[in-house]
Amino acid sequence: MGDHWKKTAFMDDDRIAQKSYDYRLFLRLLRYGRPFVPLIAAAVTLIVVAAGLEIVGPYLTRIAVDRYILTGDSQGLLTIILLYILVLLGSFGVRYGQILLTQYIGQKMIYDLRDQIFSHLQRLHQQFFDKNPVGRLMTRVTSDVEALNQMFTQGIVMIFGDVFLITGIVMMMFSLHSGLALWTLSVLPLLFLASFLFRKKVRRAYNQVRFHLARINAFLQERISGMPVVQAFNREDRDFAEFRSINWKYTEAFIRTIFYYALFYPAVELISSAALALIIFRGGWLILDGTVTLGILIAFIQYTRMFFRPISDLSEKYNILQAALAASERIFHLLDIPPAIVTPAEGYRRTRLEGHIQFRNVWFAYYDDWVLRGIHLDILPGQRVALVGHTGAGKTTLVRLIGRLYDIQKGQILIDGVDIRDWDVHNLRSHMAVVLQDVFLFSGTVLENIRLGHNDITREQVIQAAKMVNAHDFITTLPGGYDAEIKERGGNLSLGQKQLLSLARALVMNPEVLILDEATANIDSEAEALIQEALQVVLKHRTAIVIAHRLSTIQSMDKIVVLHKGRVREVGTHQQLLRKRGIYYKLYRLQYQGPLAVRRHPGSLVEKGKG
Repeated sequence: MGDHWKKTAFMDDDRIAQKSYDYRLFLRLLRYGRPFVPLIAAAVTLIVVAAGLEIVGPYLTRIAVDRYILTGDSQGLLTIILLYILVLLGSFGVRYGQILLTQYIGQKMIYDLRDQIFSHLQRLHQQFFDKNPVGRLMTRVTSDVEALNQMFTQGIVMIFGDVFLITGIVMMMFSLHSGLALWTLSVLPLLFLASFLFRKKVRRAYNQVRFHLARINAFLQERISGMPVVQAFNREDRDFAEFRSINWKYTEAFIRTIFYYALFYPAVELISSAALALIIFRGGWLILDGTVTLGILIAFIQYTRMFFRPISDLSEKYNILQAALAASERIFHLLDIPPAIVTPAEGYRRTRLEGHIQFRNVWFAYYDDWVLRGIHLDILPGQRVALVGHTGAGKTTLVRLIGRLYDIQKGQILIDGVDIRDWDVHNLRSHMAVVLQDVFLFSGTVLENIRLGHNDITREQVIQAAKMVNAHDFITTLPGGYDAEIKERGGNLSLGQKQLLSLARALVMNPEVLILDEATANIDSEAEALIQEALQVVLKHRTAIVIAHRLSTIQSMDKIVVLHKGRVREVGTHQQLLRKRGIYYKLYRLQYQGPLAVRRHPGSLVEKGKG
């Protein structure tokens, strides 16, 4: 029963596999470069040209020394100097163009990837977001994507430049003197050994860095969002201690990567110095023998320094590549999660709903325990239905299923006689509006929060809806009125004001089905009176399902459904349910006379309820 959700929900602990999947991940990353193949080819061409110009420098030095300095030819030396300056200027221009082009390609690829991640997140099911902290998902779109940005802009394309530069240097050294070239390359086994050990350690270290970074983001997001609770319950010291522990683990992991770099770079420098010493030692003997000129030796010294610099750069590129692969494994893990709730190929669509909702033997569980058990319920078009019951009875779960935010495990839910799994999901939800107890308002203006992106709704329609739900008066008192800026989550509004905006948002959509989940909870009496008056307008001429703990707000409903432990236990009007003396009767007495009154005067409230 719970296996379905275990398969479709995503519980990621941010650890990547220790087994290397570099080849698979690398090929997948390269697919993002397909739209930019001509630009990438141009960037690679510029890199090759830049590498070629860089290689020319030591060769010109050799000519200058052997042909002009040693012979005292100042005119020829001036020509070589001017040529060298032209090479430097050409190298500057080519590098400038190459960096601009590479950065542009990288940013475009990252732009596409961010779009893909956000679009995918919007299609994922609610069960996914129930299981995954927001901070962890933020890490995917920010830190992990930034790691890929560095790979695209500083890694893949730049590697071509380093490879071409190394190849060109080796060819030039062999063309000048093969013996000295072999002496220079004799230290390569040591370099390969150092690189292999570095590669092995750094991948594991970057795994830990990304893991602990995601934990920091998740912890920060949760504690900042819940700061009122943290402060109200004096949790500052305990939360700080916990954050300090997580932060220190991240710091330790990062220091570990720095430690490996602190070992690797001096090792490369030591190996390059050893190669340089070999060249000077062997080159000096060859000069004395007359088989090598001073210009060739100087050129070899320059080429040797140039040879180890791109090798060090390659190790840095490998660092970037490993960080990107660690990030890409998590990003692709996220992108590979299939949405559990999708529109069928020929999804059913309607321009208007009648609003007939039927539950046929519906069973549902979030995890392993059934929340709803064999629900049978028939809500007629235009009918106003209230759901009541103790906390945890399944009221909110039941209304969440109507818009197919979750899929049921057993039974059927029919909208106008059609199973909701056969509907086009977007079309189905476009006919519904939800007013929640905890109203979520986005940063932006009042107008934007009521429209919710539906720009076809005019300003006049928004104002009319606000007037109908008694929101217009308080909106006009805000600085800017309908253009007043709302802070994050509506922090500059009261609970009652947010509820009125939520009702205006629902009304302006003109839905055929309206769901109110504790819309009058946690507000003062004045705000409740305004909302109750507004509800008389909002509930007209549409199917309405209202969840309420305050039973005084639902006495005029067409039907009241009592849920208890996931089952429908009673159905009827307010008066009918009071006469049954069942669960609703007990809830009503508890709310209006308290538990002692129920025990002392078991029959008194029935007469009051009839009046």
